[in-house]
This record gives sequence, C-alpha cells and structure tokens, in this order.
Amino acid sequence: MFTLCLFFSGGLSPHVAPPSDAEGRALAYLSREVPLWSRANNCFSCHNNGDAARALYAAVCQGRSLPTRVLADTTRWLQTPGAWDKNGGQGPFSDKKLARLQFAAALIAAHDAGLAKDRPALTRAGRLVAAMQDDDGSWRVVPDNALGGPTTYGNALATYIARTTLQRAGAAEHSEAIRRADTWLRKAPVETVLDAAVALLAFPRSDAAHQRRCLDRIRKGESREGGWGPYVNSAPQVFDTALVLLALAGQEQAPEVIAWRKRGRYFLLATQEQDGSWPETTRPSGADSYAQRLSTSGWATLALLSTSR
Repeated sequence: MFTLCLFFSGGLSPHVAPPSDAEGRALAYLSREVPLWSRANNCFSCHNNGDAARALYAAVCQGRSLPTRVLADTTRWLQTPGAWDKNGGQGPFSDKKLARLQFAAALIAAHDAGLAKDRPALTRAGRLVAAMQDDDGSWRVVPDNALGGPTTYGNALATYIARTTLQRAGAAEHSEAIRRADTWLRKAPVETVLDAAVALLAFPRSDAAHQRRCLDRIRKGESREGGWGPYVNSAPQVFDTALVLLALAGQEQAPEVIAWRKRGRYFLLATQEQDGSWPETTRPSGADSYAQRLSTSGWATLALLSTSR
C-alpha cells in the first residue's frame, strides 16, 4: 500500500519543531485535525482517523517525529475492529462498507509504523474486509461509472485498497479473495486518469502493453500546471494529482516519469494552503466539505512523502 515503512526510528515524540517544509506544514495541519474530530464529536471518522491518519503513520515510517498524543486515540480505536460499525457517527450518511475499508487501511499503516502491535486485530480487520467482497471480486462503494474521490474512493481504488489489506492481514487465509480481486482489477477498463493511476498502483510491473496504456493516459492527462484531473481533459485536482504521484513512485524512474513527478510535486506545493492543508477535491468541484478537505490533504501528504526522495 502507500504507507509501507522504509525504516522506523522511534517516530513519536512529545514535542515537534515548527515545520518549514511543505511536508512538515502538512503534517502539522493533520496533527491538529486528526485527534480533534473524535474529541469534539465523540466519534471516529473515516476522513480524520482513516485517510488523514494514514499520512501521519507514513510520516512515522519515514522517521519524522510527531507529538505522542496525535495518534494515541486513533491507534487504540483502530485496534478494535469489532467496534468500527458503532463508532458514534451513525446516521444517514454513514457508509459502513467504506468505513471498514478506510479503518482497515489505517490499521495496516499503524502496523507499518510500529504503533499498532495487536496482530489478532489485523486478522479480524482482514476478515471484515473479506466479508464485503462482491461476487465479481470487487468492492463496490459507489454506483458503476461513478467517479471516485478522496473520501469516496471509487470502485477501482476501493478494490485495490481492500486487496492490499488482505495481502497484509492474511495472504494465505484470503488467497482466493485476493485472486478474484486481481482478476477484477486486471479486467477493469482504463478510461480515466484515475483508472490509470489505480492500475499502476495495483500492478506496477505488469505487461508492457498495459504499462504503456496507463502511462499514455497519464501523459495525455497532464495539465499545463503540472497536475492531473480525473479525465484527460479535466482541470487539475489535488486528489487526482496525488494518486498519479503515488502510482509514479512505483515506476521505473525514466526521464519522463521523473519530469512528471517533479511537475506534479510543484502543482501540490503551489496549491497548498498557508495552514498546511489543500483545497478539497469534490465531485463536482468547488464545493465546501471538511471531510473531503481532510481526506484530500491526507492523500496529498502521502504523495509528497512518497516522492520526497
């Protein structure tokens, strides 16, 4: 997944120096917001304790120091998969299927960071995710042909994340579910830039023809500003740019790929807000959403961390 540890060097500390770099400002923003939601609203959310928390765990993996309080509540919560469906946020907009995927992905990231040590919790999380697989091998979280977003994912991204979770939670136990997910992902059409990014994430070293198709879609979709939107003719969006950068991080670093990464990073740096966050990517664009802003900022931070070397 996006948060595999390269190394772990102590991670959390009681104090953190004022950040001066883009990643540091992003982490300072997320460090404020991730623990805030549960304390202010008495519930744990997919955007704070799922998407945004994954970026913080990834930073810990890279040896960045975060205040000890930032992830303590989230880590405890993530290690109780049996309580995920009753997180205090039930209501008409609660999506238990998507929430399980997001919390399970965050739990994987917490294990990668060395902060969640309860292996049975990971096993339970894998079984929750496996139980939601559709008959065709996918995990459908939006209607067919609906465009995914930072919080809503879309079916291809949700299936990739679920498959990766099963690989990490118990590859032997879930081998058949993983095989079916792989089959669905290989057959999924590559029509949008978003499709191409997910396909490269799922199979970074696939056959040459598939690779060329995906990279061609990314080539055609790059904007003058250096970022990407969901379609080849779309205006660039933060979430879509972040997903492309995450996909490119796993590719052979040919000159064209290196140039794309540089320009994509520049786009994210240019669109970062003063407080360290990013404008939310919404479908349609231009709407106000705290949840989407948190998730968008989490994805952008993951992209910067993955391409910082």
